Amino acid sequence: MTIRLLLADDHPVVRAGLRAVLDTEPDFAVVGEAATAERAVELAAAGGVDVVLMDLQFGAGMHGSEATAAITAVRGGPRVLVLTTYDTDADILAAVEAGASGYLLKDAPPEELAAAVRTAAAGQSALAPAVAHRLMDRMRTPAEALTKRELEVLQLVGEGLSNQQISKRLFLSQATVKSHLVHVFAKLGVDSRTAAVAAATARRLIRR
Repeated sequence: MTIRLLLADDHPVVRAGLRAVLDTEPDFAVVGEAATAERAVELAAAGGVDVVLMDLQFGAGMHGSEATAAITAVRGGPRVLVLTTYDTDADILAAVEAGASGYLLKDAPPEELAAAVRTAAAGQSALAPAVAHRLMDRMRTPAEALTKRELEVLQLVGEGLSNQQISKRLFLSQATVKSHLVHVFAKLGVDSRTAAVAAATARRLIRR
């Protein structure tokens, strides 16, 4: 049985490299490419795709995790295997919550990529060892782990947004944003926004 693949990445060189690697597998067929997350959703909805290899960052427009959620929300739709350079908690949680069947880093060896594609196509979970390790660490120490919402708030703080801007972006009240930051400060053992961002970046919870 041939596994039909859609490559979703905004870099033509990356797509070409992936196609070259995947074309060496006898049971794979790359049937489409998308340079934007929106286009990936369109092509996935059109049918004829078994697995979407999804990047997370597309510059302007829809984020990869948003596209993943849109694709996996359709009954009988393709599986989504996230293939990215980011291994922060914020990215991993967003992708897993969006319904991704797997999460792999772009530096994965070809045989690991091929195995992950087959695993995802079979409806099973395919996580890079480093990603699985980070998720296990979160499960072992749930009281210390930042929630998905706390990570979202902190990521936006790191991007320089004020509480008011964050409240608008995430459709939260400013009081709720402040409450999330209080919890973040306590969990990270810090007392300022700058220190929180620095600590979270050092622990690869968010990206700068």
